Amino acid sequence: MILEIRTYRLHRGTQDEFVRCMREESLPLLKQHGIEVVACGTSLVNEDGAEEAFLIRAFTDLYERERQEEAFYGSEEWLAGPRDHVLSLIDGYHTIVIETTEPVARALGSAMTDDFS
Repeated sequence: MILEIRTYRLHRGTQDEFVRCMREESLPLLKQHGIEVVACGTSLVNEDGAEEAFLIRAFTDLYERERQEEAFYGSEEWLAGPRDHVLSLIDGYHTIVIETTEPVARALGSAMTDDFS
């Protein structure tokens, strides 16, 4: 199993709106496109006073990650929906992709307490 861990540095004062948009708009679209969200939330520590959030998604392999993300980010629902608004809240982001086992991914998801879903 592949885990993609994405961290977002948000523009100051936008964290609440980012959380609302993720909960109400982005997560339902991700799920609709078959992308498994393991966990998402906000950082307990915000370096330099910046507001930060994270999103962890699971994929069966690198090929499925690429295929599902291309389909999602190219979809009319995303492009005509929350895309522009979500991007306006983000100052920058960083993504890492790691390989793990399914039980580890499930345990991580169930252990998270700050969850958008």
